Amino acid sequence: MQTVFVGLSGGVDSAVSAYLLKKEGYNVVGAFIKVWEPDFLPCTSSQDRLDAMRVAAHLEIPFVTYDLADEYKQGVVDYFIDEYKKGRTPNPDVMCNREVKFGAFWEQAQKDGADMIATGHYAQIQKVKSSGLKVAGKIPTTHYRLLRGVDESKDQSYFLWTLTQDDLSHSLFPIGHLPKSEVRNIADSVGLPNAIKKDSQGLCFLGHVDMHEFLKHYIPVEVGVVHDTEGKEIGRHDGVWFYTIGQRLPVITGEKMFVVRKDLKKNILVVSAQKNDNNLAQTTWELSDIHWIRSKPQEGEVYEGETRYHGTRHSVRIAGNVITFEKPVLAAAGQSVVVYEPQSDECLGGGIIESHADNR
Repeated sequence: MQTVFVGLSGGVDSAVSAYLLKKEGYNVVGAFIKVWEPDFLPCTSSQDRLDAMRVAAHLEIPFVTYDLADEYKQGVVDYFIDEYKKGRTPNPDVMCNREVKFGAFWEQAQKDGADMIATGHYAQIQKVKSSGLKVAGKIPTTHYRLLRGVDESKDQSYFLWTLTQDDLSHSLFPIGHLPKSEVRNIADSVGLPNAIKKDSQGLCFLGHVDMHEFLKHYIPVEVGVVHDTEGKEIGRHDGVWFYTIGQRLPVITGEKMFVVRKDLKKNILVVSAQKNDNNLAQTTWELSDIHWIRSKPQEGEVYEGETRYHGTRHSVRIAGNVITFEKPVLAAAGQSVVVYEPQSDECLGGGIIESHADNR
């Protein structure tokens, strides 16, 4: 009987995950992860922990709390504040998974006797026999594939592109093969105390956060001007580092406007009525921090790439550290671009957008 520590967030997804694992015969332990919280935000961790404890009591499983506040603050919060200061657009949820959920949480759970960890992510792990492909320079007897979740509206594989073969070998996603509606039905049918609790949205663990207001506590406001794509001044802003490419701004000229360029040196935002202004979009981008989960994509082959969570699926090709989109796209330095095998919906990995490849 393997021991699985399930990250109980207080939400219904992780609760159903714990229920399903216990039903399958695993020795399940519920674990609530306590993270750093800013003193200027109304956080919900106390209520979330109480909900997690109620789930554990209902399922009659042991319950533990892990204080990972330092790991979260240093690995996630400090990272994205620093990135925004540089005018970049980071993805804190990607870092949260890498540094906390599949990093510090696994390390602590393993010390306490865990054989595996599980989360309520909408994604799937498939174990397959080796086809002779090298992983980390070796040919393993088995390897693991990360697939999209069955429920496309909830799929979270985009946030998991940094996971390794080792991560996947000791991780479980018990609800990845289910639609959200079925997860709710299971929670209701077995009487889970949080069966009708609303889903949390926003920054990993902190729920809904107004990123603009959050960053103002760490980055000073420096008023700059807003230009249209013709160079005409049409408004003011608080500082380019508070905005990201593609972000919708409040109505300035009587119509919707979107950020399409940021001039860091002059503190100027350039906006357009078209979110994907083809005059400023690019087809080739240079990547850093490239990571492939199972094997490197083949040059010349066509894959799918996403620059945003649940964003448009673009046809792309990979050559070294350069990704080429079939059609021009607007993207921001710091964003994750995640690559998929279109026929199988396998998440192959990804990288961080750095600059237009033709500007190297």
